[in-house]
Amino acid sequence: MNLGRVGIWAYQLDLVPSALAQETAAEIEEMGYGALWIPEMIGRESFVSSTLLLAGTRKMVIATGIASIYARDALCANSAWNTVSEAFPDRFLLGLGVSHEVMVSGLRGHDYSKPYSAMRNYLDAMDNGLFTAAAPTAAPKKVLAALGPKMLELAAERTDGAHPYFVPPEHTAFARETMGAGPLLCVEQAAVLEADPVKAREIARGHMSMYLTLPNYTNNLKRFGFTDEDFADGGSDRVVDAIVAWGDEAAIADRVKAHHDAGADHVCVQVLPADGVSIPTEQWRRLAPALL
Repeated sequence: MNLGRVGIWAYQLDLVPSALAQETAAEIEEMGYGALWIPEMIGRESFVSSTLLLAGTRKMVIATGIASIYARDALCANSAWNTVSEAFPDRFLLGLGVSHEVMVSGLRGHDYSKPYSAMRNYLDAMDNGLFTAAAPTAAPKKVLAALGPKMLELAAERTDGAHPYFVPPEHTAFARETMGAGPLLCVEQAAVLEADPVKAREIARGHMSMYLTLPNYTNNLKRFGFTDEDFADGGSDRVVDAIVAWGDEAAIADRVKAHHDAGADHVCVQVLPADGVSIPTEQWRRLAPALL
């Protein structure tokens, strides 16, 4: 599977008709990015969306960032994973994660008391799941959304690697040290193409406000010296600058390089538009020469 060194992480494709999402994915591929990462929250179902985007492109990898283990049972996930991987060999990367308590207990009504154990049991069930349809010609691949040491170790032991989200380069170094040299490390990096500090941080805070209420992310950032004061009032300048790269193309490229230097195999850049919803096609295009 050829992810390339840099990909695009894009929630915006959930907000437009599927035909336009396919056209946009084809444009991202034409720009030279190796992979397109899509979320699963309360929008499109991730396996269906991945299939549509794969059908609209020729060689780019489509990756889920992430498919929640609470959204479907393990047998269903195993069947879907194998089905999409058979149809598009070496082009579908399944990112699995435990999501967040507000999404799992609040929206889905599931028990979130032991997410690590739930993930381990889910992987066991996937490994033992029956699948009698035509098998993929290339081994299907999956990674885990992992932040803490236990989930990173599980990702290294049981899957092809990890997909950390909302992390600074210091976490990338920690993840690589924890997992060792072999497993894939595919890191998300948010970015704002804006050189004015006030404007850039305003856009960044609009993106970060929800995430700074989620304990999975804030507890992880505390490992790297951030405190509750950094998470208040939309986030301190220090935490904003650590999570969101902003500035010109060179500044964004420098942050991506920092992740690569820290041990990332692949960095998926999430460009944040000023209005929070527009598809940032021109910004992806502007960044391509600097990132690729």
